[in-house]
Amino acid sequence: MQPQSPHGFRPVFCTIVPPQVLDKLSQSDNPDLAGPARRTLEGDAARRTRRQMATVVTVPVAPASDGEASDKPERVLYDCRNGTQLPGTKVRAEGQEPTKDASVNRAYAGLGATFELLLKAYGRRSIDGNGLPLIGSVHYDEKYNNAFFDGEQMVFGDGDGEIFLDFTVAIDVIGHELTHGLTQYTANLSYYGQSGALNESMSDVFGSLVKQYSLGQSADQADWLIGAGLLAPRVQGVALRSMKAPGTAYDDDVLGKDPQPAKMEDYVHTSEDNGGVHLNSGIPNRAFYLLATALGGNAWERAGQLWFDVLTGGQLAVDADFADFARLTVAAARSRFGEGDEAEAVLKAWSEVGVPTA
Repeated sequence: MQPQSPHGFRPVFCTIVPPQVLDKLSQSDNPDLAGPARRTLEGDAARRTRRQMATVVTVPVAPASDGEASDKPERVLYDCRNGTQLPGTKVRAEGQEPTKDASVNRAYAGLGATFELLLKAYGRRSIDGNGLPLIGSVHYDEKYNNAFFDGEQMVFGDGDGEIFLDFTVAIDVIGHELTHGLTQYTANLSYYGQSGALNESMSDVFGSLVKQYSLGQSADQADWLIGAGLLAPRVQGVALRSMKAPGTAYDDDVLGKDPQPAKMEDYVHTSEDNGGVHLNSGIPNRAFYLLATALGGNAWERAGQLWFDVLTGGQLAVDADFADFARLTVAAARSRFGEGDEAEAVLKAWSEVGVPTA
């Protein structure tokens, strides 16, 4: 069991690239590919262990200026300068002009886009609902093949340039990682097994919604990919994951084939990756895609609202499984929209991926 912070939240170390992907890469015969992957895995394991053993330590940042929840984000960006000391050197604060560093500016914009979706679509002020400052550190470590949320802030690696590019290039990755914070402050889903896969799926869902909202895309226009643009040109693939078609994001000689299942009949039972949290998230991911496209229009409106209602509603247990979550989404649809198209679409979406709602 992970220790709780003084506020009752279990701080979780969550990365965008699953450990099984890095493990596969670390076994390459090419040292230029295996070396960075191995160092990333080792570093992530050490950080994960420290996170499990320690309570939350507050990052030194300035509070919102008026002491109350604001309708404006409070962003602070740091530069690690390829070191591992967090948060690094402060390089941009809220309201300051763009810097000459594209990574800093992309991270700043992504933090702001996530804040805006939460505020404009759901009336929530930052991930904690009370205007929490959003902190990001770029240029973490050397050739670091990941981005993570550690319970306090976001951290971005530059990638090795061979398999992964700069992790600030994908706005949905930023939304994904910050949503781990949203989950931490609301349902606080345990990071293991089906509840952990729900935790990961929530981050993919709202990461994708941040991207769609920022681009003004409807559900039909969206690509439903997580991490499009992160893979280097040599990689045979389009993204880290596909919500539309889990298991199809990449098929590469080095990385192997995307192992995500799309239905419960293919659920992966494993002790790795906290019980397969990055793998089995493909099942609820596809359910959300099916619902959003069935309803049409902007996915953050009806489909996203239902997922947000369940995540923040107080009835989702920390150890909820897929069926628990599915039943709550049906109840949320009926509560918000009545016995109409929305409830029927929710039932059908879960049925198609094999998750019971009765």
